[in-house]
Amino acid sequence: MEGGGLKKGSPRREKDLFHVIHKVPSGDGPYVRAKHAQLVEKDPEAAIVWFWKAINAGDRVDSALKDMAVVMKQLDRTEEAIEAVKSFRRLCPRNAQESLDNVLIDLYKKCGKVDEQIVMLKHKLKKIYLGKVFNGKPTKTARSHGKKFQVSVRQETSRILGNLGWAYMQKSNFMAAEVVYRKAQMLDADANKALNLCQCLIKQARLQEASLVLEYVLQNKLPGSDDIKSRNRAQELSLEMELMQPASPDLPGLNFEDDFVEVLERVMNEWAPARSRRLPIFEEISQHRDQLAC
Repeated sequence: MEGGGLKKGSPRREKDLFHVIHKVPSGDGPYVRAKHAQLVEKDPEAAIVWFWKAINAGDRVDSALKDMAVVMKQLDRTEEAIEAVKSFRRLCPRNAQESLDNVLIDLYKKCGKVDEQIVMLKHKLKKIYLGKVFNGKPTKTARSHGKKFQVSVRQETSRILGNLGWAYMQKSNFMAAEVVYRKAQMLDADANKALNLCQCLIKQARLQEASLVLEYVLQNKLPGSDDIKSRNRAQELSLEMELMQPASPDLPGLNFEDDFVEVLERVMNEWAPARSRRLPIFEEISQHRDQLAC
């Protein structure tokens, strides 16, 4: 090849391909060494040591802090990760604070700190209200399963509300969770939030409303309704509602509480028609009918 092109198999080309394949940044600083230990050597403990060195050396502090928190979470060192983020986020630029908030929320969720999670989610909602998200831009680029996509402020608000609703559910505050999920669905409806809303209504014994919400998923009217996990959960919630429905009386037209004595008499008469119409035991039962009804 003429000019300054790289020959096939040249050391520089192989080095570039190595960085692309392993998603390791180029260079030789502590942050790069940390990523090499994390992604290539698969040595998380060594990676944490190098991430600390990167933070102390001021080498891509925001990336080092976030990546270190992820590795610590994988090693069940979540509490340590929380303290690290809280202590060193002040060294990170302003445009990194939003992603650090997300890291903290994820860590709080991991270790069951629901109250702290709720505080952070409300803080993010306040920032949205004040127009301080996405660094002033209408959308941001997000990643999921290795793919990039654009997220609007409306979608982000709905996502945060959904997370807040889930946190309220963990505290069994189903009324608050219901309110939050309804608002989230108004902004960006999907099957997952609908199923959570349905569960909130079931927990409040509002089965008719829950059934209406569930129908939207069962009839594939919401994004994500055809996902196998959503379908399975919808079936589980449907079964749960069926089990909660009041049982139909065995004898039509009779209320079990009001006509308890009469039901017993009828059954006993069928078993022993030749005996007296009213047995003495039922005389005693009838005297305590109000207690039985309770």
